[in-house]
Amino acid sequence: MSKQCEGDVEGKKNHRMGNALVVTAFIVLLCGILFQDHLSKAIIANAGEIDGTESVEATEEAEMTAVDSTSEVTDLEDAFSIILQGATREYIAGYAVDEAFLMWVSSNYGREAILQLACGVIDGEMSVTDWDEATGESIHVLWLRYCQDNGFMSYQLENVQWLDCKSEEEAVFSFTGDFNFAEDWDTTKYMDEQENGIYDCFSDDLLQLMNESDLMVVNNEFVYSDGGTPVAGKAYTFKADLKRAELLHVFGTDLANLANNHAYDYGDEGLCDTFEALNEENIQYMGAGRDIAEASKIMYYVANGKKIAIVSATEIERYSNYTKEATADSSGVLKTLDPTLFLEVIKEAEVNSDYVIAMVHWGTEGNIFADASQKNLARQFVEAGADAIIGGHPHRLQGAAFIGDVPVAFSLGNFWFTDATLYTSVAQIVISNNGDLQLKYVPCLQKDLTTSLITDTNEKGEFYNYLASISYDLGIGEDGTIYHRNTEEFDSSVIYDSNTCITAVTGGQDNEGYTIDVVGIRK
Repeated sequence: MSKQCEGDVEGKKNHRMGNALVVTAFIVLLCGILFQDHLSKAIIANAGEIDGTESVEATEEAEMTAVDSTSEVTDLEDAFSIILQGATREYIAGYAVDEAFLMWVSSNYGREAILQLACGVIDGEMSVTDWDEATGESIHVLWLRYCQDNGFMSYQLENVQWLDCKSEEEAVFSFTGDFNFAEDWDTTKYMDEQENGIYDCFSDDLLQLMNESDLMVVNNEFVYSDGGTPVAGKAYTFKADLKRAELLHVFGTDLANLANNHAYDYGDEGLCDTFEALNEENIQYMGAGRDIAEASKIMYYVANGKKIAIVSATEIERYSNYTKEATADSSGVLKTLDPTLFLEVIKEAEVNSDYVIAMVHWGTEGNIFADASQKNLARQFVEAGADAIIGGHPHRLQGAAFIGDVPVAFSLGNFWFTDATLYTSVAQIVISNNGDLQLKYVPCLQKDLTTSLITDTNEKGEFYNYLASISYDLGIGEDGTIYHRNTEEFDSSVIYDSNTCITAVTGGQDNEGYTIDVVGIRK
């Protein structure tokens, strides 16, 4: 045979072999696809047995639509696979969920919890709340416990406090407006003259309510120091003796907010002394720090299986710079006149928690109505992820509003600050086990340098009427809870409607008609 013929034969042989290989590869691939399809159907069939129906029937149903929402996964290993392969990033809140984590969940919360989660994935109706429903704790809290139990990713546990709530049905976070322990100030001088000191400056039932809160947050509008130099040119500078910090325990204080325009009244020394005084009393603080990292820190609290973040910043001052903003290597507060940095803090808190409460020092002193700047900042905070906003600074109780479904308390006013007769409040963020977050006002009155809980029915009604009159498009229930006009509860629970309530009180006078200055001192 010629070499040409040999070449042709060899070429044809290679061509036939090539074709055979292609056919073989196609058969293998087809078998693989069929096997994978069969395996997937088997898992779905195993997960789809409903009220005793056969697996084949469940498989046929799955081919046509999706597995029925009442389907049950019975095999734990299949459940792991279903969750890991089907879960979205939103469903696992961005955490590095793997088989080890799911095994930990199963060991601590029962295999039924995992099977329930897997059914949710199969049904295609995944919600981050599924974790709470299956285990009684959110994915954020589960992840914290997982890290804690296994001793890794310790940074996840920083600035996290575990609260023992008074009720298993709800968590109550309470907030006050401005108070003042500064030396030579009217409130402090009055307190020092009383037989029982600070206990004669607040009604017993008010102190009891504050101490019974699951978390008590106060706006500390002065420094604790035995040194420092007052900021030159500032109208009011407030400094209390270091020993006054122990008085915070009378309020049941857990957290002191320092993001305000008096935290730097005595410079770096006064601010750093304040940090030390609060640390000495084992009271946490936020909104200020030895550097911007500390001033920007997010405080996290675990309460009834949910993780709540609190963030804090100050818009004030607007037109001067007495109060220094913290930097990478200097102390100060976190500012939000330019909200860029604070918005990033809110976004970080939103990613890592179930709820974000934003505290902000803003507005105009002496005003009973929120100004345009407050409303503009509030909208940005909500867009960044805030679930509630608590404001201060104007030295007046201002009204509330909703931005979307987010409640905003624009200002809590003077809690205990001047000699004027003014409404004030302990504002409460109440988070129920069903996931609802509500803003509630506890009516109080500052009068004769004493702050008391309002208990008389008629006087409480007058307080809520006043609050509604300076609020925006909402209603207030008998217990002080505020309701959005677009909710079902508005019609059934609202007694005081912001669209109909009116008041004769102005920012320039107190409740008794005396003329007062911007901080609330009678002239």
